[in-house]
Amino acid sequence: MSITTPTPTRTPTPTPTPQKTGSAHRRLFVLNRSRVTSEVLAEIEELEEGWIEPRIAGLAARSEPLVSRAQWIAHLDALLAEERAGGPAGKYLAEEATREEFTCVVREFALDGLTEAQNFFPAIPRLPIKAQMAVMRVLIDEFGCGNLQQAHSQLYRDLLAELGLPQETESFLDTTGDETFQFLNVFYWLTQRAPDVEYFLGGLAYLEASIPDAFQVQARACSRLGIANGRYYTEHLHIDTFHMKEMQQAVKEYEAVHGLDPTKVWIGAQLLSGLIGDAFDAAVQRAREAV
Repeated sequence: MSITTPTPTRTPTPTPTPQKTGSAHRRLFVLNRSRVTSEVLAEIEELEEGWIEPRIAGLAARSEPLVSRAQWIAHLDALLAEERAGGPAGKYLAEEATREEFTCVVREFALDGLTEAQNFFPAIPRLPIKAQMAVMRVLIDEFGCGNLQQAHSQLYRDLLAELGLPQETESFLDTTGDETFQFLNVFYWLTQRAPDVEYFLGGLAYLEASIPDAFQVQARACSRLGIANGRYYTEHLHIDTFHMKEMQQAVKEYEAVHGLDPTKVWIGAQLLSGLIGDAFDAAVQRAREAV
């Protein structure tokens, strides 16, 4: 006589309130990943005009003019030091969030994890060759050096699978907040339509430098909650310390060929800092409200 062990009942993870299908930022994300036609580009530019251009103008008005690359590095270091202490949302996720709440946050950033670094490539032709090489070394790592199992997007799929979430981008279009869509959309603008590629260099330099501290939060949450596929986060703790150096090298190589407007590099860093901070805080808040 065989005895069948009953399958434990699993409480489904709550789904956050879906975004309206007419969200401008959702629409912009879909357009950014579509085949570009004159009509598509015109709509993209119209949506960006009312969003990113005012944000850049505001940052430019508030930013102290910088005169050297050394001054840009000092400003970046100060920003990173200020953010290193973290905030209430990070503390909650690391120390108190339930598995269901953590799953909600993972779902919120699924479109980022599943498309990671895909929108960086259009910046390559805008850079001098030595700066291209530095950025490409970052991209090679993002794609696992050609090994699917090491690719960051695959590591995120492994995490999604463990948490019982789908693994295709289309599944997350209606459960992703506008704050996250803005973070996703900004690199399409930075790499393709920003008037100066220094904005992109500053944004990516900030992102790579901030993640080794920022992802400590998710790594701690995975350890505490017994989540086996937290490698997506721990891999970033390791590799982005190298990426941070590569991006500073890219800025240096760009300056050697074209000169540098360090104020624009700094504005790019502030732009990313604000967008990712808003997206993370909103994601944790929505998770707490949904559960």
